[in-house]
Order: sequence, then structure tokens, then C-alpha cells
Amino acid sequence: MNIKKDIRFRVYIAFTCICLFGCAVIIKAGLIQYKEGPELRAKAKEMHTRFDTLLAERGNIYTEDGVLLSASIPEFDIHIDFSVIDSVLFSKKIDSLCFCLSRQFGDRTQDQYKDEFTRAYNAGEMYYPLFKRKLKYDEYEVVRTFPIFNKGKGHGGFISDLKEKRILPNDWLARRTIGIFRDSNITGLEAKYNKYLVGENGRRVVQKSTGNVWVPIEGSEVEPQNGKDIVTTIDINVQDAAEHALLQILEKFECTYGTCIVMEVKTGKIRSLVNLGRQPNGTYEEDFNYAAIPTEPGSTFKLVTLISLLNDKLINVDQDVDAEGGAIHFANRVMRDSHLGMGVMPIWKAYAESSNAAMAKLAYTYYKDNPSKYVDHLLKLHLDQLTGIDLLGERPTVITMPGSKSWSNTSLPWMATGYGIQITPMHTCMVYNSVANNGKMMKPYLVSAIKEYGKEVKTFGPTVIEEIGDSSTVAQLRKCTRAVVTEGTAKGIESPYYTISGKTGTAQVADKGIKYTDAVYQGSFVGYLPAEDPKYTICVVIRTKPHSVAYYGGAIAAPVFRMVADKIFSQNIGAWGGPLDSLARYGSEIIPAKSATERNYEVLYNAIARRLPMPGNHSNEMMQLAVDSNKRVTIGPKIMYRNIVPDVKGMGLRDAVYMLETFGLQVEVKGKGKVQVQSLTPGTKIIKGQNIILQLS
Repeated sequence: MNIKKDIRFRVYIAFTCICLFGCAVIIKAGLIQYKEGPELRAKAKEMHTRFDTLLAERGNIYTEDGVLLSASIPEFDIHIDFSVIDSVLFSKKIDSLCFCLSRQFGDRTQDQYKDEFTRAYNAGEMYYPLFKRKLKYDEYEVVRTFPIFNKGKGHGGFISDLKEKRILPNDWLARRTIGIFRDSNITGLEAKYNKYLVGENGRRVVQKSTGNVWVPIEGSEVEPQNGKDIVTTIDINVQDAAEHALLQILEKFECTYGTCIVMEVKTGKIRSLVNLGRQPNGTYEEDFNYAAIPTEPGSTFKLVTLISLLNDKLINVDQDVDAEGGAIHFANRVMRDSHLGMGVMPIWKAYAESSNAAMAKLAYTYYKDNPSKYVDHLLKLHLDQLTGIDLLGERPTVITMPGSKSWSNTSLPWMATGYGIQITPMHTCMVYNSVANNGKMMKPYLVSAIKEYGKEVKTFGPTVIEEIGDSSTVAQLRKCTRAVVTEGTAKGIESPYYTISGKTGTAQVADKGIKYTDAVYQGSFVGYLPAEDPKYTICVVIRTKPHSVAYYGGAIAAPVFRMVADKIFSQNIGAWGGPLDSLARYGSEIIPAKSATERNYEVLYNAIARRLPMPGNHSNEMMQLAVDSNKRVTIGPKIMYRNIVPDVKGMGLRDAVYMLETFGLQVEVKGKGKVQVQSLTPGTKIIKGQNIILQLS
């Protein structure tokens, strides 16, 4: 009996333990189901599904006439997962794969590919890099069709990682303005308009299936919103001409840097913005936005002094001023002219000859008792504010204020001639453009529209910032700027085909570790054309090397202006009555002005050629227009130098090829029409057999 009770007791204990254990299991299962369940289900799902990001395409940057300036192209990193490749497939197709790769790329032999792939296959590598470089899209499309790879990721181990690369189809042309786009560095328009260009990424759910392949789940995709396109005001032809012209002078005199701005007078559109800096190896690149760096402007600032005096009705440019021999004392300092000896002369003449003494004397005479009145004019011209150009990184200007610690008895006369104040070349361009634009100061801008799938979603138009003066003031300012070119410091750039107005400037600088004893100068020329009905304003600023042999604005900046102006003129022949009319005036006995304004350059050329009998047979010679000492238009053989690369831009293909091949060059032609760009810089020495690429319009 006792044994039965003992057995029964043990059975009850065992049964009770089993029941308690069962209850514990049920309770735990419940806790897992309701408390930890959501988290565990998510982890389980994550092992079999995931979200993939669908990258949005970055928008492109175009010119107003449709030239592509910046775009994104796909590039691919290729890897191989050898662990999923069947042994039979590998042994059967490895030779064919290696043969295809060797033939396509030529970087390794078929045997070298096979030895490396066999080693990686035996090691079971799951992420073997096929190439050290990224593949372009066309290369990727070819490689994915090769044996083994054509089985895809699940069976052929072909893994491709798509990345976008930003390219500039025109190479370094306007590189600083367009900008760069990298993960760690965005500059230029790429940075300013990044929020429009970048777009919005999409996503989709993918599920793991047989063979470790991730398959998209139908209906789970959220499509990416591609970036919008930017339309810039840059004219690629003017930009190209400005860069080549500026580069030519920078290289000739080994200058530190230079900038060239071309602004459309009526609108404020920036048609060209060039910024070239000298590199350690002696070359020049678009490395910094020099147009937005404030510096002492020098004599180009004298226009601001005239604006102040004329608006206050203190002077008339026809009245006389005494430069006192070009050396005038102000307190304990002497203001000197670069060329001494000037005496009494009209104010317009003093401006044309860039007399520091005369301009300083005028400012000091009329504003010495109230210098704030002079400075107020500077503020009204917005010289204390950023220009608002749509580029990041514009630096603030520096204007010395009366009553400040840095103001002295000589601040006013020196400021009147462009010292003791720092403004950017863009500010200078705006001021001169306002004179060209009948007194209206325009805000400069680089983007005219934002487009989405070809349709404009946002546009930008001209903005008037300020009226710089009345019609009388503008007329007198125009008289002064015109005199600079006709009989002043820039008379060397006067053209027989169109009229120019402007101002030279030369400033000795001391900044960024540079001392005045280093003899570093900034040469400038800013002006507009044609003078009678201005269409474009051009500002050129060049920083010289220490002790340069040439540093005056008329010597280093004005020639750049003239080369760029010639390009603009050549693009607008027929549209401008003024410049063609000026050509006709010089040759009025040869061809009447009326017919000159109605014909394009080629027709005018032929008309003059027919009316000018030339002795001798010139049928096999290159001809050119010229102007003789009496300013009469003539026609004669074009002067060329046998061992120097000629400038063939604007020529027809047949003539250009004939000339270049005669000089011993190998010519490669791209496009149709007339020559727009040549790969070898005109004026450089010819190497026999050297290749030259001609880009046609």
C-alpha cells in the first residue's frame, strides 16, 4: 500500500511539473507573440525583403541655345560572386569568358584572366573586383553579354554597382562657373542650384528568392523624381573667345590670375565669366572665382567719382581742371600721375588721360568738408553690398567710412582714384554697364530658366537695381569713356569696324602677403560696345607677377577686351547698324553706308573686293580686310608666318584645311560648317606632323 502511494505521489508530482512547464511554454509563447512578435516578425521579414533606393538622375545644365555644359553619365563597378557559379558552367565557359575580356579590354592576356579567376573560384570569393576602373555604359552593356556573366547575378555571379559621374562636355570651358559636383565638394552653379538639380530618390521593396537573388515586389516601387535642368545665360562661343584671349595674355606675361566678364547691357545676363589662375606647373586653370574677389580697383573707379560729382551738379566735364604738373600734395602725401607734366585741361581729357592728380583734386575740392556726401554715392551704387550673382562664395566689399579708425586726411583723394576701397570686378562691370544702359544698373545673373522635362517651371529676368543718374549725367559719362579710346590711354584698341568706350585701370596692390615693394599690379579695362548703342559690357582684370615687364591696364587688359569684342562683333554682323556703319564711314568713297548696314560681312567683303582693283594674280592667296593710315578700307593678302600656328577660326573648312596642311599639320575635323574652335593655340610654334582638331559650327 505504501508503495502504491509512493508511486502515485511521484506520478502527481511529475504530472504537476509537466502541467506547469506546459503553462510556462504557453505563457512564454503568448509573450513572444504579443510583446516581442512585431519586432521578431520585422527581423524575419528583413532577412527576406529589403528596401532598395532608386537613384534620381541629376539634372543637366544647358546654354540658352541648347549647348550641353554639364551632365551625368552612368558608370559601373563590376564584381563577381564565384560562390554561386556552378562548377560545370565554370569549367565549360571560363575559357570563352577570358577570351572575350582579353579581346575587349586588352589589359591582360586570356591565360592571365583564367589563372586569376580560377584562384578566386577555388577560394570561393563572393565580391571579386573585375576591374580597377569604372566601366562606361556601352562597355557595361557588352560585358554583361559575355559567357557566364549572361546568366545574371544568381547563376553567373555578375554584380554591377551603378554610380553617376558628372562630366563637362566642353572640358575646362567655364568650369569654375558651371562648378563641380562631388560628394565632398560642390561649387559654381552646381552648388547654387543643387536643390533643383538633385531630384528626389525613389525606392522599391525586393524579396530574396532562389539562388540568393533579390527580386522586386510588383507594385512596391516609388519612382524617383529626376532633377530639373538649368538653363544658363553663358554663350559658349563668347566664353571660348574670352578664355583664349585671356589665356594668351596670361601666358605671355606669366600673370598670377585674370578674370573676364561679358555682360549683356539691357538685361544683365552674364554671357561669359572666365577665371584663370596660374598653377605651380605654370599652366592656367579655372580654379577660383576671381570676379567675386574684392580688390583695390585703381583708375576704373574714377567713373564712380565722376558719377558723384555730376549727380551733385558740382561740375561739367567740359570745364577745366588743373593737374598741377601731375603731382599734388594732400596732407603729408603726394598724389602723382603715371606720366607727369599735365596741366590745365578739360575734365573729360583728364579722365581720358587717367590723371590721378586731377581726379583726386576734384574730389578733395568739393567733398573735403563733407566726405560722407561722397561716400553716400558709393552706397547708392550698392558698392557696399554683394552683387547677388547666382554663385556661392562672393566676398563682401570694403569701403572706408568717414569717422572710422582707418579714415585719414588722405582717404578721400586716394579713394577717388581707386585706392583705400575694395570692390569686385563684378561690381566694376555693373557700374560701367549702367552707363551703357542709359543709367539703369542691372543685377547680373547666370541662370535664365529652370526646366522640367523640357518645360520651363521657373524663369529669371532682368532686374533694375538702381538709376545712377539723369540723362545729362549719363551723356557726360559717355563722353568721357569714349574719349579714353579715341584719344586717351586705350586709343590702341580702337577698331575701324565698331566703336568702343571704356576705361583703363592700373593699381599697385598689397594684399595676401604681397608688399608694395614686390611691385605687383592689377591691370584693368572695362568698357562697352558699340559706343552709340551699347549691347555688351566687358570687364577684364589681370593680376601681374612681381616686377612684370607689362602691367598697365592698357597693355595687358585692353588687348583682351579687343579680342573678345572682335568675336562678339563677328557674331552680330548684320544685326548692328552702328559698327558696320563705322566701317562704311572709313571707306565711304568705296561703299555707301546704306548698303553696308544691309549686308553681312562676307557680302561686304566681296563688294569691297570688286571695287578695289588689285594688281597681280591673287587667286591662290588668302585675303584680308585692312585699314590704311588714312583710315580707308583696303583689301590685300593675309599675312601668315610659316612656322607659327595660324588662327583659322571663322574660316571655311576647305581654306582652313588647305592652310594647315600646307604648314605641315595633320588636320582632324569634327562637325560641319565654319571653324569655331581649334585645338592648337594660334601663335604657337608648329611641330611638323602635329595633329590639330577643328571643331566646326
